[in-house]
Amino acid sequence: MSGEALYLGRVMHARLKPFRHRFAYRVFTCLFDVDELPALAGRLRLFGHNRFNLFSFHDRDHGARDGTGLRPWVEARLAEAGLDARPARIELLCFPRLLGYVFNPLSIFFCRDDAGQLAAVVYEVKNTFGDQHCYVLPVPPRTGESAPVIHGTDKKFYVSPFIEMDCTYRFRLTEPGERLAVLIRQADAQGELLIATLTGNRVDLDDRAIARAFIRHPLMTVKVMAAIHWEALWLWVKGARLVPRPGPAGHTLAGSALPPPAPPAQ
Repeated sequence: MSGEALYLGRVMHARLKPFRHRFAYRVFTCLFDVDELPALAGRLRLFGHNRFNLFSFHDRDHGARDGTGLRPWVEARLAEAGLDARPARIELLCFPRLLGYVFNPLSIFFCRDDAGQLAAVVYEVKNTFGDQHCYVLPVPPRTGESAPVIHGTDKKFYVSPFIEMDCTYRFRLTEPGERLAVLIRQADAQGELLIATLTGNRVDLDDRAIARAFIRHPLMTVKVMAAIHWEALWLWVKGARLVPRPGPAGHTLAGSALPPPAPPAQ
């Protein structure tokens, strides 16, 4: 299944050590075809592309962060990773702007070949300091579209001020269909320390769905940033040790990471 969609669901984070800390909240997220954004804005009254609306998508929020098109940026990242740099379709899973504001801790580009098969994934990660990094990972052969995509990679980018850099990630995701499921496990040399999930149910992305999502979650994009700082405060109160930021990074650190063999996610 492909095409534009809205997913209504939940985000969950669970810190496992040195103490347990868990939070979850309701969110909605969108799946866009990056080549069809102007056409989508032309069809919908409540969605704008590079202009203000109830929901909107601005090219400068992703990729090179300078307002240029997303396809050339994704193709350049794939080429740097030694992958096929001409995907037939590129879909982006992200939060939309809501009344002009958004913060996307993680955005995922799904890159498909001419047959519609998933060939690569670009995980675009942002921190609250305004930095961005991407992990560009090929999709290994699978038994079918319903089989999960599993990636493993070393951590290359400073995100949480309470987690050391010497860590690894395991990503497990299903292709967006009627259900959305993204699982991230972060571990250090002593074992697993963080689990994060994003789940949701699909509805068609139309004006009615946009209006309903806004009525249910009118401050959702603001809540994302507020929740990050609120939970960071609770971690500090519980005694989490601050990890110094290694230094400011550019808006886009284009280096890609190829996955080491990843054990199946539990």
